[in-house]
Amino acid sequence: MVEEKLKPAIEAVLFACGTPAETAKIAEALEISVDRAEELLQSLVEDYSMRDSGIKIVRLGKSYQMCTEKEYAEIIRTVLDLRRNTPLSQAAMEVLAIIAYNQPVTKAFVEQIRGVDCSGVISSLVARELIEEKGRLELPGRPLIYGTTENFLRCFNVSDVSELPPLPQKESEEDLNTTDASVEGKNDGQVPAENKGQTIEEAKP
Repeated sequence: MVEEKLKPAIEAVLFACGTPAETAKIAEALEISVDRAEELLQSLVEDYSMRDSGIKIVRLGKSYQMCTEKEYAEIIRTVLDLRRNTPLSQAAMEVLAIIAYNQPVTKAFVEQIRGVDCSGVISSLVARELIEEKGRLELPGRPLIYGTTENFLRCFNVSDVSELPPLPQKESEEDLNTTDASVEGKNDGQVPAENKGQTIEEAKP
């Protein structure tokens, strides 16, 4: 394909997909390198950010997706007759924060930090596609491990979990002793202050 058609082709792919499209697959389809595809995708991101448009392109890990701007969400819901999703509970926010900042983790790890059974909360987060199974540990019983999804990145408007706000520092040695050694230096399962009360909804392209 000629050079000047590459960006329009990628734009067409993102529009048609409706879901995140992996950079590697785009590169394969266009018969270009992954690095070149990444350059073209970043150029498209910049193009859309400079327009007064209701559409934007976002990076979600190793994928890209075409989405609508947040300010037009209510208009879109009205036209498509969509109902607003129920906000996450405080318990769900806490579990989500523990998984996001320590992933991949087991259910037992989350329950050790929170001190209560988290089966129902984890199931609800999986149903909302905010977390997903990432495999199993090579331990007796082979427990499942969980991590965040591309939908999580989209909902929090970040390209990678490394862009999440830093955790508050521990204030005393006593606090450190109450947390499992494997998460020393991280928080005790509480949601960062800037995320408290935040409503998470499944993003729609």
